[in-house]
Amino acid sequence: MRLVSIGFGNLVSAERIVAIVSPESAPIKRMIQEVRERGLLIDASFGRSTRSVLTMDSGNVILSALPPETIAARCAEQKQEGGLADE
Repeated sequence: MRLVSIGFGNLVSAERIVAIVSPESAPIKRMIQEVRERGLLIDASFGRSTRSVLTMDSGNVILSALPPETIAARCAEQKQEGGLADE
């Protein structure tokens, strides 16, 4: 299992990420609200503004303060190196 850092010491399994998107669009905001109501939202932004939304294959949605490009680069780095990414 490859873990990727999504900021503030939080790690997720890179293999389980389905999509990394920006939270700015109305459909994504609706999706976040629906998932929050179902109890499947994980807020890993530590009170900072949400800059990326990770959808997982389990149906969970994770909010992160890091931009999508940063998380995607860390996932790509993980795929090349294998192992745990440094923050």
